[in-house]
Order: sequence, then C-alpha cells, then structure tokens
Amino acid sequence: MTNVSEARNRGSESTREVIVETALRLFRERGFDATTMRAIAAEAGVSVGNAYYYFESKEALIQAYYDRAQAEHEEACRELLATETSFAARLSGVLREWVRVSEPYHEFAVKFFKHAAEPTNPLSPFSAQSSPAREASIGIYRLVVEGSRDRMDSDLREELPELLWLLSMGMVLFWVHDTSPGCARTFRLIDVTVPLVDRLVGLSHLPGLRGITKDFIAAVHELRA
Repeated sequence: MTNVSEARNRGSESTREVIVETALRLFRERGFDATTMRAIAAEAGVSVGNAYYYFESKEALIQAYYDRAQAEHEEACRELLATETSFAARLSGVLREWVRVSEPYHEFAVKFFKHAAEPTNPLSPFSAQSSPAREASIGIYRLVVEGSRDRMDSDLREELPELLWLLSMGMVLFWVHDTSPGCARTFRLIDVTVPLVDRLVGLSHLPGLRGITKDFIAAVHELRA
C-alpha cells in the first residue's frame, strides 16, 4: 500500500513540475497577461480541471516559481555558508549565487517585472501571498549574519537579515534592467556594494558610532510600523 501511495505522490509531483515548467515557458513566450490556464493545461498535456487542481490561478504558478527559485538559491549557498566565516565573503557569495541561479529566468523576469513592481499586486515580493518565499529569503541572510565571526552591534545584528534582503531587492531591480553580457554589471554592483556594507556593519559596534546605529535602527522600526 505504501508503494502505491509513494508512486502516486511521485506522479503528482511530476505533473506539478510539468505544469510549472510549461507555464514559465509560455509566460516567457507570450507574456503573463496573454497566457491562460487553458493554454498552460493544453501545452502541459493535462486537463484544465487537473491544472486548477494543482494551481488555483496563474498567480499561484508564479508563487511556485518563487518557491522553486528560493530552494535553488538555498542549495547553491549551502557549502559557502557552511565553510566561510567572513561577513563580506558570505554576503557577496550569497548575492552572486542568486544572480547565477536566476540567470535562466532573466528574460522572463524582464517581461514579468511590471506585475511584481505593482505594490498591490499579489505577485509583489512584499505581498502577503509572497510571504513564504520572502521569509525563506530573509532566512538565508539570517544565516549570513549568524555564521559571521565579524564584530557588529548586537541590535544591528538582529535587524540585519531583513535589511540585507531589502538590499537584495534593490539588486534584483538592477539585474532586471541589466543588459550586459552575463549580467556583468550586476556582478560589479555586488563587488562595489558589499565592501561598503561590510565597512558600515564593522563600524557599528564602535563607541563613537553606536548612537548613530541606535538612531538608524529606531528609524527602521518606525518605518516598519
């Protein structure tokens, strides 16, 4: 009985992946708005009802893409985060791995960005619907901070994972508009930004700058509220 159940689960997961892959291809080729669930189902070789069984809408398919991209990023960063202890190296490595694993989706991201950029759109990375992928991404930056041996202000250490995620969102915006070969300009942005962040974080624990750090954190709390 267990073998039958496992086989069904594998089949369900395979069907789910086929639907996601088909949807992403059609989104790239036709655009998000022009692609219907019926077209996705036909291309994937499943019934429309079966497509809706796995995904209640096109937006749910994008959330599945977010989750898959996040899982790929976590896996790509695993060895780095297990061995590197420098804050700058950990941050740089995580950002660079994101660009690398996202490269196959660059063309899709360019066409799709207008939807994700709308503040009220459920596909925005800041939306409630995107919270699982967002929290998982913040979790990676929490590992960046927790595994670092560099000194930093203790209160800033608590806030830093979310701040680094916001930094990564700025990098994503730059990446979407990056037309350089191999997204070389995005990698260069990482190379020039990380040392600045590292320097600021490293200075945060010094007595003369703790007051500024506290004021900054207070401002973050106020804006978040």
